[in-house]
Amino acid sequence: MTWLITGGAGYIGAHVVRAMTEAGERTVVYDDLSTGIAGRVPEGVPLVVGSVLDGDALRRALTEHAVTGVVHLAGKKRVAESVERPLHYYHENVEGLRVLLDAACSPGAGPASGSVPGPGSVPGVRCFVFSSSASVYGMPDVDLVTEETPCLPMSPYGETKLAGEWLVRAAGRAHGLATASLRYFNVAGAASPELADTGVFNLVPMVFEKLTAGEAPCIFGADYATPDGTCVRDYIHVADVAEAHVATARALASAVPGTDLTLNIGRGEGVSVREMTDLINEVTGHATPPTVTSRRPGDPARVVASAERIGTELGWAAKRDVREMVASAWEGWRGGGAGASAGRGR
Repeated sequence: MTWLITGGAGYIGAHVVRAMTEAGERTVVYDDLSTGIAGRVPEGVPLVVGSVLDGDALRRALTEHAVTGVVHLAGKKRVAESVERPLHYYHENVEGLRVLLDAACSPGAGPASGSVPGPGSVPGVRCFVFSSSASVYGMPDVDLVTEETPCLPMSPYGETKLAGEWLVRAAGRAHGLATASLRYFNVAGAASPELADTGVFNLVPMVFEKLTAGEAPCIFGADYATPDGTCVRDYIHVADVAEAHVATARALASAVPGTDLTLNIGRGEGVSVREMTDLINEVTGHATPPTVTSRRPGDPARVVASAERIGTELGWAAKRDVREMVASAWEGWRGGGAGASAGRGR
């Protein structure tokens, strides 16, 4: 298999590329570098600079590199921004995915063409892994969210991820692709300092930014129906997320055409925002209590995963705890990897 990884120069994408490469999979990175960093791409892995909205560039990349599987991570991912710019998010996330699937399923680029590849010809795309999100669930009134929990997204971002799952599933059935949608919960940490999150829109780097500036970190709302009034989330180490992609890719590679998986990627343990800020203070050696400001639009009170299905289906389970996430992220932050804007390219 040769895997095209869109957004492979981004934070999560770079971890996926490294994990898959180290596991012996052939990978090609496709990234527009609007927020991705070329230096994250491992030596020997081809980097194609292009947009997922450019169908011709995608078809060239798929053909020239004889791609047989796609891992799609490129996309816009800021919940609050999606509320302000819903049309932009639908264009980038849904139309970008449609263009990518169209390229992957084009005659000569996928198994639906009906042709038998000859020597040196392109074998065609037959597997597709989609980067989804726990945002598809909205505000579920359950202790643990299973894949069967009704999806009621609260933001345009979550809507685009749910629409993306539908599109991937439909294309897979129509064109004979084995597909998977991976619903990430709250990703944090770094496998190595140079791969650390360079954005300041997720909780951990947002707190780091405030602490290193000598300011108090912010908690967005402390009046939720949770034990301490702050949002409760399921935090998952990015290295565990990357390993889940390896397990998924290998499962799809041996699956029958039309197979579709929907899997939560989480630890099954809830941590409140206040608990997380306290832990970050402890790990970083600070003692700055947070200040409370107003809620952000689109933020549900509690979202914690059930990771039972992926354990049963793929034998995967998270290995790293929250303290390890914070410590590894802090090492990367202090190493100078922080400060770039975040958006396209996970």
